[in-house]
Amino acid sequence: MTNWLTQEEARTALGVRQQTLYAYVSRGQIGVCSDPDHPRRSLYLAEDIANLVKKRERGRKHNIIAASTMSWGEPIITTAISTIAKGRLYYRGKDAVALAETASLEDAAELLWEAPSPPHFSAGRPNPSSNESPRSRAFTMLGMAAASGNPAYGRTPSSLREDAAALVGGLASAFGGIADDEVPLHQRLAAAWSRDGTSADLIRRALVLLADQELTSSAFAARVTASTGASLGACALTGLATLSGPLHGDATVRVRSLFEEVERTDADSAVCRYLASGIPIPGFGHPLYPDGDPRAAALLAAFDLPINFDRMVSKVGTLTGLRPTIDVALAALVTRCQLPADAAFALFAIGRSVGWLAHSIEQVTTGTLIRPRARYTGPPLATLD
Repeated sequence: MTNWLTQEEARTALGVRQQTLYAYVSRGQIGVCSDPDHPRRSLYLAEDIANLVKKRERGRKHNIIAASTMSWGEPIITTAISTIAKGRLYYRGKDAVALAETASLEDAAELLWEAPSPPHFSAGRPNPSSNESPRSRAFTMLGMAAASGNPAYGRTPSSLREDAAALVGGLASAFGGIADDEVPLHQRLAAAWSRDGTSADLIRRALVLLADQELTSSAFAARVTASTGASLGACALTGLATLSGPLHGDATVRVRSLFEEVERTDADSAVCRYLASGIPIPGFGHPLYPDGDPRAAALLAAFDLPINFDRMVSKVGTLTGLRPTIDVALAALVTRCQLPADAAFALFAIGRSVGWLAHSIEQVTTGTLIRPRARYTGPPLATLD
């Protein structure tokens, strides 16, 4: 059990006495279980111990603490929406992977928005004669919503949820899901992309798994916008703009390039090239999921992987121990279902818009402005004589 440490190993890693170790356990800071080989002994969760060691090493100086929050570090926002704990993703206390087995995006929105019933994502009507790409239409649609929407402060949660539902529906329509809006959103997308019921169910799973993931870059950006009292359209536009970066929602572009390389050469050559160059392999390994991204595992288990994806996942796992992230699962899904080229980003944006809006509504209710301070490192300040 490589993810668990014996008492001696745990005490050595922490540099503490037995009583202190027990104190950490009693406060819920270290997970514990029985040793299957020695029932009278306990094993201690290595991830929790590593986190405690990191906290201690960082010290408690204000500037160090502040810097540590900005890159996979200490929590800086209080939220009841979602969290990652012990390698699992939870939506308001419910396991997201278990939820995705049967739930629709409407069901996920009901949970994340604390709505009395699943919202109706009414279809927007982008100009059908427009020659814009689906992504451009999405930005245009949210840009218009940002420009014309009402400020969020002073409004009831029910009115905000109505706006949020219209934004999700309009975003889906902009990406191509213009169909019978009396059916669930995943079915509308499948119909718009001329896919069958099997593909529709895979789309449903993906949308639910993508609905939120704690305080991502795009969720934080949306919360900053919401904290100013801006409209929910402006919040969603901020989220979409942030998602479009290659280190966030557009990571699937780099993943797709990797698998195209595998098709041209082979998995061994592609992996060895990345390892020799020292460049991280796109789509493998996630800082918040040391034992593997459970969202990716759940989605990949729902269909047969295309052969090049299967070979690549196997080769990377064998050589590095790294497991695929949701970006790999999305790219594989697009290939498996023969979806449009930009469908991975579309699914990410539509699903995650539910999370952006949940965070925005939650932030509005706090009534506080997010305005951190910067640590100046520029030229010396000029002084008046």
